[in-house]
Amino acid sequence: MSDTPKVALVAGASGLTGEQLISVLCESGDYARVYAVTRRPLARDHARLANRIVRFDQLEAQLRGTTCTDAYCCLGTTLKDAGSEAAFRQVDVDLVLAFARAAKAAQAQRFVLVSAAGADRGSRSFYLRVKAEAEAAVMALGFSALDIMQPGLLLGSRRGLRPLELVAQWTLPVLGPLMIGPLQPWRPVSAATLAQAMLGAARSGRRGVMRFTWRAITTLAAGQASRRAY
Repeated sequence: MSDTPKVALVAGASGLTGEQLISVLCESGDYARVYAVTRRPLARDHARLANRIVRFDQLEAQLRGTTCTDAYCCLGTTLKDAGSEAAFRQVDVDLVLAFARAAKAAQAQRFVLVSAAGADRGSRSFYLRVKAEAEAAVMALGFSALDIMQPGLLLGSRRGLRPLELVAQWTLPVLGPLMIGPLQPWRPVSAATLAQAMLGAARSGRRGVMRFTWRAITTLAAGQASRRAY
């Protein structure tokens, strides 16, 4: 096994999942350095954390010369925040792909991508079609290992939640156990659990393309909890 210190490259570090992931990666001890790629400075500090401030329209150029072992992509927006389908696609496909290309150029052997439950290019949902398009674009780059996380509703403290979203945050955890059979992949999962699962996927050492829905995500996260307890 190589003794070369591992380096993680993370995009979307200021979002709900990204914030949790940065904490998990920094505290895990798996990485000597965790590079968080953001548009604005992060309001946090850690001995292993390095914040790379970039312009996203120049992402690949500004990350040129960076090297990493694993790359984690938590980039994403909402139609409401994006303002249009074109702007949404620009973030959830174009920017995701730009980061993936930058990670490939940085010699990343593993790419861990946050997508969505039900991602399908044939879906009637624009959101799910776009997520599937992003998955396919990243797959085409040929990473040695590609882990695609497909969570349902993500639970956690978000900025600017609308009333219906607040209701969903409270009710879906209660209804989740009733979501069985074909509904199981859409069970809600906390961003903290997803972050643990992302690290678990990287630790697994598995190669090729793997997709993880609710059951696999929670199983991976539980494995990390057991490891910490041990």
